[in-house]
Amino acid sequence: MAKKQFKKGTMIYPLPAVMVSCGEDISEANIITIGWTGTICSEPPMCYISVRKTRHSYDIIKRTGCFVINLTTEKLAKETDWCGVKSGRDYNKFIETGLTPQKAPHINTWMIMESPLSIECEVVNIQELGSHDMFVAKVVGVNADERFIDKKTGEFDLKKAGLISYCHGKYYALGEQLGFFGFSVQKKK
Repeated sequence: MAKKQFKKGTMIYPLPAVMVSCGEDISEANIITIGWTGTICSEPPMCYISVRKTRHSYDIIKRTGCFVINLTTEKLAKETDWCGVKSGRDYNKFIETGLTPQKAPHINTWMIMESPLSIECEVVNIQELGSHDMFVAKVVGVNADERFIDKKTGEFDLKKAGLISYCHGKYYALGEQLGFFGFSVQKKK
């Protein structure tokens, strides 16, 4: 099997599709759909989002120094896409989508009530990269919908939440579990 040279680009897929909420007071509250996001450190817990300088949320996040990463689901796919193609300069995205703003407990911004998991983030660094700037942030709070917390184990049930991913311009539901960390070396019982 041969490999062919392909156009240069970021082909690291799939990625989480998330809705990032920001804004100090409800009148400026906004939602931006982000695919360029991820974990960058476990201890202390840190993550990032990359945002174009031209996006409405960019200036809000830069000024306030905080945002919330709201995981999104199959049921929220349409709202997720809408918040990615429409600008907060022209629309109040909470009103237009019917999503419910909820004040974040640890930072001065808003979470999305319908999201199964909302991660409160404080910006610690902004890295200028090119088309996007990366907001490096420490996680200061995680808010989980109780319906998705396993009562026996206390774990968050990602499959039950129905999370979606983003892959080369398309959204996908997450599929079947293939294993778990360490399953390839687990001793037979």
